[in-house]
Amino acid sequence: MANDGATRGGAATLPPGGIPTDGMIPTPPDFPVVWENPDDQRLFWERENMHFADQMSPLNASILQEAMVPGWNAAARYYELPVVGMRGLLINTYVYFGMMPVFASPEELAARARRSEEKFAAVLPRLGVLWAEEWLPEIKQHFAHLEGFDLASATMPALHAHLADALRRFQRLYEIHFLLGFVSALAMGQFEELYRDLFGKDGTFEPFKLLQGFDNKSLETDRAIWELSRKALADSEVRGAFAQGDAARVRAALGVTASGRSFLAALEGFLAEYGKPSDKFGLDTPSWIEDPAPVINALCAYLTQPEHDGAKKLAQLAAERDRLVADARERLKGYPQAVVSRFETLLAAAQIGTVLLEDHQFWQEQPQVYHTRRLLLEFGRRFAGAGLLVAADDVFFLTLDELRQTATDLAAQKTIADRQALVAARRAVRESFRHVAQPPVLGTLPPGPPPDSPFIRAVGKMFGQAELPITAPDILRGSAGSPGKVRGPAKVIRLLSEAEKLRPGDILVAETTMPPWTPLFATAAAVVTDTGGVLSHCAIVAREYRIPAVVGTGRATAIIRDGQIVEVDGDAGEVRISVLP
Repeated sequence: MANDGATRGGAATLPPGGIPTDGMIPTPPDFPVVWENPDDQRLFWERENMHFADQMSPLNASILQEAMVPGWNAAARYYELPVVGMRGLLINTYVYFGMMPVFASPEELAARARRSEEKFAAVLPRLGVLWAEEWLPEIKQHFAHLEGFDLASATMPALHAHLADALRRFQRLYEIHFLLGFVSALAMGQFEELYRDLFGKDGTFEPFKLLQGFDNKSLETDRAIWELSRKALADSEVRGAFAQGDAARVRAALGVTASGRSFLAALEGFLAEYGKPSDKFGLDTPSWIEDPAPVINALCAYLTQPEHDGAKKLAQLAAERDRLVADARERLKGYPQAVVSRFETLLAAAQIGTVLLEDHQFWQEQPQVYHTRRLLLEFGRRFAGAGLLVAADDVFFLTLDELRQTATDLAAQKTIADRQALVAARRAVRESFRHVAQPPVLGTLPPGPPPDSPFIRAVGKMFGQAELPITAPDILRGSAGSPGKVRGPAKVIRLLSEAEKLRPGDILVAETTMPPWTPLFATAAAVVTDTGGVLSHCAIVAREYRIPAVVGTGRATAIIRDGQIVEVDGDAGEVRISVLP
């Protein structure tokens, strides 16, 4: 990705003939782009808002380029997707990704598509076994190794070597992430299509009801927070501490009494097991272990809610699922055995995939971000101690190459370039683009749409459709994410630290949601997001919590204001915006 933290990117390698130079996409005046390599402008670049909605630091972008992108490309090669590879650029502090398609004859592309289909078909029935017997054990081995390294006592050369080792491990972990993620999304997408082919297209959410009611680590984390809230509710001194509202004041008040200190110990126990998430994907925000404010805010919200039985609700969803599965099997009697076998294979894979899309976040994504951030902050602490940076987290405004060079020069006691001035300049660039609208696409329009395939369609269901035009000033349109219709006051939340303003009956409006946001679904009456499709995290979790959701509106957080009354129609995929109360 970019080496200057602003507008430049690395070189691209295009095949002979490349992508036609016509169809250049104009850039807005307030979002100028400098293409370091002219070939970059000939690729099609898209903003990836669902996982990386916020501005990104140069160091985070460098890590993605050296770990995530090679992992994605390795998985794409394994499944023989119709791409040479993916690349990333940090453009004006925002991440854009570009795909380099395979240039081949129609016959060669068709043969590649057949091989890809065979690769996916071989993995689908083994998804659960691969996870339990191969991928998860390997993931645990990588993190056990990382946890066994003493960051604080390591010499600078040893720390530098550990960084190289960690990046190799992170690349492999991302490869596992995409090997799992590609096939899980495909299984869910193909099951939905088969279900509709067999039983008709009525009922937007009917196929997904056969995938509901399975426990996962996101729901488990939420239940653990709920149990903590019941512990707090049972003690008047602890309840009094939570009445302080602000997370920092709550922690201070808890430390004053014996029962409060006992509760803090319970909170620490929770964080030891569940505390590695941060607000969003990326290295720029602290984990719950570093800053437990999101957990404290969730506890504050739960203290206002009446008793409920989460296990009972999950059992009710499972019972409905089992009934619908039995009904589908009854309706399939008399069908050819090949059709029945296809149904059973896709049903099992889709059910497993639904769980693993959440569980792998707990076992792989969250610990990976946590350990990467800890490692990079150790460099930052040492650089700040040597006077090279003002604070440890300034390290995120360096690129990975700059970090390596700084570490090498510091160990060798060489003269080091002024890093404080560089960080200040990049902070200024970041601020200058903070409120600038980012074009959804840059570069050159592709010669045509991507080839139709079950995998491409599944990806579309996960990331959502293109932004829909406004047909009425008071209506936002997106994808139907979870059924139902609810009316209530909106609360726009961009960080979990803002979640304290969400109250029962409120409509959660967010750019995107990730597994750490799951506790908010127990409080919100409905959810509206800028990004995502029917297979996104937000849509799946909203269906599990039985609350309406409209996802992929494109602009909800920009248009809706706190306190506005909105009506969320999860069946129609529409949000009607009223005036301020």
